Amino acid sequence: MNKRLPLWVRHAMYNLRGGFLVRPLTIALALGCAGAFLSWLEETVPGAGDWVPRALFPSHADPQVAQVILGGIAASIMTVVSIVFAILLMTLTLASMQFSPRIIVSFVRDGVTQWTLGIFLGTFSYCMAALPTARSLPRPFAPVATVFGAMLLALACVGWLLFFIHHIAHAISVSHIVDRIASETEGMIDEMMPLPCREIRLEPDMSEVKTWDTPFLSDESGYIRFVDIQRLVALAKFAHVKVHVVRRVGQFVPAGTPLMMIYKGNRLTPELSAELRNTVDLGPSRTLQQDIEFGILQIVDIALKAISPAVNDPSTAITCVDQLSRILIRFASREPAPHLFYDPPGILRVSIGWSTFDHLLESAFEQIRMYAKGDVAVSLRLLRALGDIATTTADTAFRKSIHEQGRRIVEGCAEKLGEAEIRTLHVRLATLEKIAVAPSEVAGA
Repeated sequence: MNKRLPLWVRHAMYNLRGGFLVRPLTIALALGCAGAFLSWLEETVPGAGDWVPRALFPSHADPQVAQVILGGIAASIMTVVSIVFAILLMTLTLASMQFSPRIIVSFVRDGVTQWTLGIFLGTFSYCMAALPTARSLPRPFAPVATVFGAMLLALACVGWLLFFIHHIAHAISVSHIVDRIASETEGMIDEMMPLPCREIRLEPDMSEVKTWDTPFLSDESGYIRFVDIQRLVALAKFAHVKVHVVRRVGQFVPAGTPLMMIYKGNRLTPELSAELRNTVDLGPSRTLQQDIEFGILQIVDIALKAISPAVNDPSTAITCVDQLSRILIRFASREPAPHLFYDPPGILRVSIGWSTFDHLLESAFEQIRMYAKGDVAVSLRLLRALGDIATTTADTAFRKSIHEQGRRIVEGCAEKLGEAEIRTLHVRLATLEKIAVAPSEVAGA
């Protein structure tokens, strides 16, 4: 999505793309217009439907047959639409109860589901738009080509319904759900952090950051979903101020608490304050626009429910751990997103904090570690995942955090596992230490 779009446009496009409105409605309107245009063309241009083989539509000149076909297809399609909606509601309910309420957004944004609704509603619109032209009085007319098109659409709907059922059966599997979330999160990492990691990471120079003297309070409560950095830099340059965004994307901001801190805040006017407020999108729920941690937490939720005593499904938890390691490996391989933003002359204008590797590592593994103390299979996979992450990064600080997380896993399991399992965990921890504690081995790998 274009980052230069105004915040309200970006927010509207994100919400509309993620629902059952824009794409299905667009397809329905397009097919409805196609039905109306084709029937008008047949009526206006004599012989426009003569190309339709009589074997497929013997009653070329019978408007009553055309009415029956169009009306029958329209009625049948609406019945199928109700079945599709029932399948969707059942799928959403099952996914919410079995996995996590957070993943409902992924199903709603699924392109196949939106196309399914659009094709069925579009076929109904096509038939209804063409139906008035099939008449017996005052001048009999049967839109042959239009009816033939409706028959083709009906056959296409049958095939698409079978594909949709197959897709839903595949999409409800936990492996597919977790893989889709991980892919979306990796895509966001690539968008926010496009540069590959340097051998030596450059830390931001905070010496230019002044004392932020004026708090800019939020006028509403919500999660930070997106910050329009380019617009914020432009406004700060225009007002000759410097802005520090207090909270990270994904954090909750209660109304009346600081959203930003302004250096030389006495220069703010009410109009400029309103513009600054419009650079930050607050909402009742987190989204995958700039919030990498949200993608991780969706997978963690599934893992926690899987290892709960009521479910006791360590295989699902192991799948989640594998996908979490995939996300962290991608994050560690990228140059961190900039924290400081300058205007063209090189004057610092905006400071903002993003999620760090240590924070994401803790978000990914800390809760699973605590709930999996009595599950040796999940704990072993956690240690192996940490080893996989450590082998892909040469950053000493990253590997130190990885080793510390591995040590916590083994210490926590010592409370509930037997001696044999603990020995196995120590062997895996020793393997992790060889990777994480010795930088030369990583560099030579």
